[in-house]
Amino acid sequence: MILGISLQTFTLLHVIISLVAIVTGFIVVIGMIDGKRLPAWTALFLLTTVLTSVTGFMFPFGGITPGIIVGALSSVLLIVALFALYIRHLTQAWRWIYAVTAIAALYLNVFVSIVQAFQKIEFLRAIAPTQSETPFLIVQCAALGIVIVLGVLAVMRFRPGMPVSATA
Repeated sequence: MILGISLQTFTLLHVIISLVAIVTGFIVVIGMIDGKRLPAWTALFLLTTVLTSVTGFMFPFGGITPGIIVGALSSVLLIVALFALYIRHLTQAWRWIYAVTAIAALYLNVFVSIVQAFQKIEFLRAIAPTQSETPFLIVQCAALGIVIVLGVLAVMRFRPGMPVSATA
């Protein structure tokens, strides 16, 4: 039991939150590429990405795991992104710092979702049981490549007209 719910239900909740974070993250990145802030989508993306990390830390584990390391790294990126957006209001270098850290946090969610898919979905596990096989590596490299291209475009084009306020 975690937070009074079964591990299975908690896992489902964590997965749903993670998927919402990924979808909203791509919406936010496309908005950045288009030079738009999309404050509601951004808030939802950042909230669900934070919740993904927080709920990830709640799973029973022993010691330091790759998931804990990814969660800690994502948490640091999110703290910087939130600071850049809501405290520094994307002024000066904080615009690109926000874009890079938010997109990096999105990538970590995508990375973990691919790992989990290859661990939990039978036909994927069958083609890459150790996650060192070519299909797994191709999917991870494709995801990284897509996020890098989108990230570069976002950093170059994200120049919102007005600073973001805490109420925007």
